[in-house]
Amino acid sequence: MPIPLVNSIASWFLKKRIHQMELFIKYPNEVQNELLKNLLHKAKNTEFGKRYNFSEINSYETFRQRVPIQNYEGYQEEIERSRKGETNIFWPSPIKWFAKSSGTTSAKSKFIPVSQDSLEDCHYAAGKDLLCIYLNNNPQSQLFTGKSLRLGGSKELYQENGTSYGDLSAILIDNMPFWAEFSSTPSNEVSLMHDWEYKMQAIVDETIKEKVSSLAGVPSWMLVLLNNVLETTGKENLFEVWPQLEVYFHGGVSFEPYASQYQKILPKEDFRFYEIYNASEGFFACQDHNDTKDLLLMLDYGIFYEFIPMNQYETEEEKAVPLSEVEIGKNYAVVITTNAGLWRYKIGDTVRFTDTNPYRIKVSGRTRHHINVFGEELIIENAETALKKVCLVTNCEIIDYTVAPIFMEGREKGAHEWIVEFKTPPRDFDNFVVQLDQALQEVNSDYEAKRYNNMTLNMPKIHQARKDLFYDWLKKHDKVGGQHKIPRLSNSRTYIEELLEMA
Repeated sequence: MPIPLVNSIASWFLKKRIHQMELFIKYPNEVQNELLKNLLHKAKNTEFGKRYNFSEINSYETFRQRVPIQNYEGYQEEIERSRKGETNIFWPSPIKWFAKSSGTTSAKSKFIPVSQDSLEDCHYAAGKDLLCIYLNNNPQSQLFTGKSLRLGGSKELYQENGTSYGDLSAILIDNMPFWAEFSSTPSNEVSLMHDWEYKMQAIVDETIKEKVSSLAGVPSWMLVLLNNVLETTGKENLFEVWPQLEVYFHGGVSFEPYASQYQKILPKEDFRFYEIYNASEGFFACQDHNDTKDLLLMLDYGIFYEFIPMNQYETEEEKAVPLSEVEIGKNYAVVITTNAGLWRYKIGDTVRFTDTNPYRIKVSGRTRHHINVFGEELIIENAETALKKVCLVTNCEIIDYTVAPIFMEGREKGAHEWIVEFKTPPRDFDNFVVQLDQALQEVNSDYEAKRYNNMTLNMPKIHQARKDLFYDWLKKHDKVGGQHKIPRLSNSRTYIEELLEMA
């Protein structure tokens, strides 16, 4: 079947962007330095610009010395003023939207500024680039013969002091360009419903009547939706519902724990899975080849990047380095300066570079979501890799999990305590525990050293969660749907104690 005219026209426009991407791939550091210069120039007359004398900064080194690295708490006062309608604080154009961050499951909410510049030059530009890359890699794609099923957050937009706040997905949908709205499903009205359970069925009812060619959303919640689609339609797999379905664009949480379940409901060898890396603060990277797990760092979205080696993070030796100084294989905390007025801001994510020509990364976890109580330095990437291996060996499937330390008491050694909810539990649970412990030792030498002869850590303690335990916990905290997720790893026992009480 020949590619329809709409595909040809769209491909022609989108592929023009490939040449611009080649520019930042060939000259990454030059593009980043020029971008920083432009950000400083644009914001030189803001309150921040005057405070740190942006007009006098003419090099990265001066920028690094003069402007402090901050987390959300360091920005909170200025952001609250901006939310109340004050302007020209950290960005020259008025900030009308604030993304209520779901990057944390604590009760405290974060409100991340979203400028018109970041909407157009980052978030929406990234959406077009993702299509551009996909079409360039798959020239026979029939993507535009159907619609994209998007699964966003369950929060409505709320008005306050002339500004709006809500999930980033709600902001993006509310300001969506006509070309994106025309090619998406469900309708904006359904997408912005607040009640997640009612919304889920409404999405199913609306989308099963559409021609869907692509999926976009967080793997955990998308899986819930797609299983509801199969249950409602009585079909065995999704191609019986949407024959033209060809790609799933996913991000937000690791895909690894859900991969086998997706392969069962999408049983085609040529079906594509494309990973993206975005957050309330911006869109950072995306998969740029069909069969790779590495993500191309996008360098011309109005975001200037710096990286803090995790072995220095929150120590007296902490120092951020620019892109030109990163090393392959090292774990870094991400620091960004953006076209929404975040200056040297810690986003809370960690990445590992897999290549520097071009710059490609893997998301390795969260700065706050790791366990290092006993010097084991267990990160989310370790846990996901080990779980994937063990699930294959023991023929089981996982829905969700969380891990916390068991602290030493007297002569009693420490350990890790897990709660795991299975879709398909292992036949031999004791063997699952042994296999997981061994897999963790294989992927993390620090964990292996602490486990040697039970020197510091005892065998992990693992609980099999009751059905819907994690869902009920999220519902209790009004965090069902969208970008919300379970805290995978923690240095404290706050989350696990509450979950154990609910078990």
